Amino acid sequence: MTMQLPIQSEHERAGAMPDGKAGIEELIAPLVAFRRDIHAHPELGFAEHRTAAAIAEQLRAIGLEVESGIGGTGVVGVLRNGDGKGSLGFRADMDALPIHEDTGLDYASRTPGIFHGCGHDGHVATLLGAARHLARTRHFNGTINFIFQPAEEGLGGAHKMIEDGLFDRFPCDQVYALHNWPDLPAGSARTRPGPIMAAADKFEILVSGRGGHAALPHQTPDAIVAASELALQLNMIVSRRIPPTSSAVLSVTQIAGGHAHNVLPAEVRLAGTVRTFDPAVQDVIEAALRDIAAGVALASGTRIDVSYNRYYPATINDAECAAHALAAAAAVCGDAAFAPDPAYTSEDFAFMLQARPGAYLWLGQGRPGKEAPLHHPHYDFNDEVIGTGIAWFTELAERLLPA
Repeated sequence: MTMQLPIQSEHERAGAMPDGKAGIEELIAPLVAFRRDIHAHPELGFAEHRTAAAIAEQLRAIGLEVESGIGGTGVVGVLRNGDGKGSLGFRADMDALPIHEDTGLDYASRTPGIFHGCGHDGHVATLLGAARHLARTRHFNGTINFIFQPAEEGLGGAHKMIEDGLFDRFPCDQVYALHNWPDLPAGSARTRPGPIMAAADKFEILVSGRGGHAALPHQTPDAIVAASELALQLNMIVSRRIPPTSSAVLSVTQIAGGHAHNVLPAEVRLAGTVRTFDPAVQDVIEAALRDIAAGVALASGTRIDVSYNRYYPATINDAECAAHALAAAAAVCGDAAFAPDPAYTSEDFAFMLQARPGAYLWLGQGRPGKEAPLHHPHYDFNDEVIGTGIAWFTELAERLLPA
């Protein structure tokens, strides 16, 4: 069942077409209602069926050409105006997180263990608002593809959409996306040329001994000791294998093994993540991790099996597109500047930026004393920045596809 929440304004229903800032402001109330409905009904990656159906319904009501089911549950709405040959892609992510919500809001998640803890509900509302506003103002000449992407949270929905012919079916000269950023004041914006978000790798390691009585450790290779040594050595890779001028993070985040106080377990499992910005550094870290595992296995008499998955590349902004993104932000925000440093979090918009030039923007949403970080049980998207996001997308379209 899709939601019946039209994002039209009262003026539109009366046949008027307000323009500019006033036109954006009167869209906000229905968009907030739409966003909060999505928040109350969150869906995990590749299961965003209700969300995708509601988005498609709204895009068709605006008058866009709409295709659904791209890369699973992805939706694209196409808006054309004039005879211009240029084309842009604007992207929003749709999926929620497998986290329990603890906000106490009256529109809190109705699905236990799933909630919009990263603000993708707000991204959807913002991009729908941009589509609505650009469809009625039409101060551009060309084609805009509004891309609603599934499964950003670790499942590679952007990659799936590209594999399903996203840019063949919906050509884009450039692609742009924003993400709300609680660490920045509401309405401010940051971006940068080059890396803005890190590549994300995941490693899983199985240390195998034989298991045995804890009072007889000489009779079995000790998987606990080997895993402990491995964890210590892995945490030295960045400080001892990577040049100080390069950036990287390696964190061992899980160690599991053993079920009784007097039994040496046969297996111990470790897992963790690596974050980098340079593929050469990424190569060094993976090679070092495998070498250390082999060395610990030899020294301890255990068997160590390593699984290493480079699941998201670094998010790399095109320099010219980053300048466009910042110029558009400066026109609509009180505070827009180049970010001095990238973030170590990751983002699968990286796949789209590998396929097409573009840029990714952090849109501040912070309110003093109120903001929980992304992926926190108390997090909620700040509806006050929806209008700023709409204005940014609109400004980009009008600058890059001038009427």
